[in-house]
Amino acid sequence: MLSALFFYLFAILCVGAAFMVIAVRNPVHAVLFLILAFFNAAGLFVLLGAEFLAMILIVVYVGAVLVLFLFVVMMLDVDFAELKAGFLKYLPVGAAIGLLLLVELILVLGAWVTAPEIAAQAPMPPASEISNTEAIGLILYTRYVYLFEAAGLILLVAMIGAIVLTLQHKRDVRRQSVAAQIGRTREEAVELVEVESGRGLS
Repeated sequence: MLSALFFYLFAILCVGAAFMVIAVRNPVHAVLFLILAFFNAAGLFVLLGAEFLAMILIVVYVGAVLVLFLFVVMMLDVDFAELKAGFLKYLPVGAAIGLLLLVELILVLGAWVTAPEIAAQAPMPPASEISNTEAIGLILYTRYVYLFEAAGLILLVAMIGAIVLTLQHKRDVRRQSVAAQIGRTREEAVELVEVESGRGLS
C-alpha cells in the first residue's frame, strides 16, 4: 500500500513537471522543472529496485548536464523571441508526431487491458545473488565495452567541437604565442643602449 502511494506520488509529480517543461516560457524555469522531473523519475527507479540507475540519473543528469545547461541559458545572450517565432512553422509536424505517439500509447494501453495474458508472457529476469549495480557493470564492461568506449569517444568529440565552435577571442586581450617566443632572435630580444654617465634614458 505504501509503495503504491509513493508510486502514484512520484508518477504524478513527474508527469506534471514534464508538462511544465514545455508549458513555461522562461527557459530557466523549464530547466528547474526538468530537474524536478528527473528527481521523481529517480524515485520511481528506487521503487523498482534500480538504485544504481536512480543515482546515475541524479548525479549525471541533474548534477552535470542540467546544471551546465542552466549556466549556458543564463550566460548566453539567446534571443528567445526569435526562436519562438518559428513555432507556428513547425506546428503541423509537431502535431503529427504527437498524434502518432498518442495512437501508439492508446494501442499499447488497449492491448494491456484487453489482453492481460501479454504481460504474463513477458520474460522475467533470472534470479541472481548479485546486485543490479554489479550486474550492469559486468554487462557494460564485458559484452558492451566497445560500444561504451565508442559512446565516450563521441561525447568527447562533441565536447571539443562545441568548445571550438563557441570560443571567441577578444581583440583587446593580449595572448601568448609560444611559436613567436621560441622563434625570436637575439637582435629582436635584446637591445643594447649606451647611456652617458650621469644621464638616464629619456
